[in-house]
Amino acid sequence: MIDRPSALLELIWIVWLISWVAASFWSGRTQRRVGTLESWMYRAGMIAGGILLIPLTPRLLGEKQLWDVSYGQAFGLAVVMVAGLSFTWWARIYLGRLWSSAITRKENHRLIETGPYGIVRHPIYTGLIVGLLATAAAEGRATALVGAVLVIFGIWLKARSEERFLKGELGADEYAAYSRRVPMLIPLLPRG
Repeated sequence: MIDRPSALLELIWIVWLISWVAASFWSGRTQRRVGTLESWMYRAGMIAGGILLIPLTPRLLGEKQLWDVSYGQAFGLAVVMVAGLSFTWWARIYLGRLWSSAITRKENHRLIETGPYGIVRHPIYTGLIVGLLATAAAEGRATALVGAVLVIFGIWLKARSEERFLKGELGADEYAAYSRRVPMLIPLLPRG
């Protein structure tokens, strides 16, 4: 039995995370990766935000909820979150062995421009953002909102770093043409 509405979202995150980590063994060999300092710049925000999103954090801080979420509203947010996380899986499966948790160049790396990558250039990040926003709304606490913003900021930094890396690795002209056709993170936004 779920004791509070946001617990459903927590369970979904746990299942997604376990499946994501298990699938990490299905990845091609890395040929090149972005520097450590640059990767820690985006990871710092993600780690700090992740800590704030852990349900134990607001309890330890004695934080009050900003708004209450009913079981019906939590279920609706869970549907939104599952849609976002499903988008991450579609993108990951579409990438196949080119996927990596770090910014890397894999063997036989090439620019993927179709499927979810024809909707946004970073569909995994887009799906995560949707999931994070649904989670923060379901938690209804300031720490969750700040945590989601920090993780989303880290995702944005990572996406920008990845774009610079891919331009250098796959060709600036080809990637620039792709950037003009497909928005970075949010469908229907201006390109570039």
